[in-house]
Amino acid sequence: MSLFTHFGAYLIMLKGMFTKPENFKMYWKELMHQCVEIGVGAAPIVIIISLFLGAVTTVQTAYQLVSPLVPASTIAQIVRDSMILELSPTVVSIVLAGVVGSKIASELGNMRISEQIDALEIMGINTKSYLIMPKILGSLIVIPCLIVISAVLGIWGGRIAGSMTGILATDIYDIGLRQNLNLYNITFALYKAYTFAFIVSSIPAYYGYHVKGGALEIGRASTSAVVVSCILILFADYALAALLL
Repeated sequence: MSLFTHFGAYLIMLKGMFTKPENFKMYWKELMHQCVEIGVGAAPIVIIISLFLGAVTTVQTAYQLVSPLVPASTIAQIVRDSMILELSPTVVSIVLAGVVGSKIASELGNMRISEQIDALEIMGINTKSYLIMPKILGSLIVIPCLIVISAVLGIWGGRIAGSMTGILATDIYDIGLRQNLNLYNITFALYKAYTFAFIVSSIPAYYGYHVKGGALEIGRASTSAVVVSCILILFADYALAALLL
C-alpha cells in the first residue's frame, strides 16, 4: 500500500469514531479500563527512565561545565530545562510507543484475526468508536500526566545524583531550579505531550485494526506501528519546536 492509501484509510478510521455511543455506560467503562491499563502499565518504566535521565544529565552537564566562570547552579537550570523541553516529552513518548503502542496494535490485531471485530459489527456496534476511541482518549488523559510526573522525577533524580556524587549541594541545586524559569517551557512541553499521546495511540490502533492474515501479521503490524510512531514523534518534535519556539 502506498503512503497516501495508508493516510486515507487512517483518516477514514478517525472519522468513523465520531458517532453517538450505543451504550454510554459501556463506553465509559472501557475508557476507564484503558486509562488504568495505559497509566498503571507504563508507570514503572517511566519512573525508572526519568530518574536515570535526570541523574545522567546532571553528571554529564557537570563534566562539560569545567569553567570556574560558570556558577554551579547553572547545572540545575540545564537539567530542569532539558527535562521539561525535550527529555521527558520525547524520550518517554518513544518508550511509550514501544510499551503502549505494541500492546494496542497486538490487541486489536488479535481481535481482527479471531473475527471478534466482525462479530461486534454484526451486532450493530460501531467498532471504531467502541474499540479505538477509548484507547485514544485514555492516552490523551494519561500520557500527559505521565510526562509531567517524568519531568518532576527527572529533576529530582538530578538533585539526588548531584548530592550523592558531591558535584552539587542540594541548596545550590534548588537555587538554580528557581533561576530564570520560563513558564512557557511548561506550556510547550504539554503541547508536545498531547501531540505525542495522540500519535502513540492512533497509529498502533490503525495498524492493529487493519491487520490481515494470522499471528505473523500481528507481529509485523506491531513492529510497523512502533517504528512509524517513533518516526512521527521525532518529526512532530521538530515541527512543534520550529513553529512554537
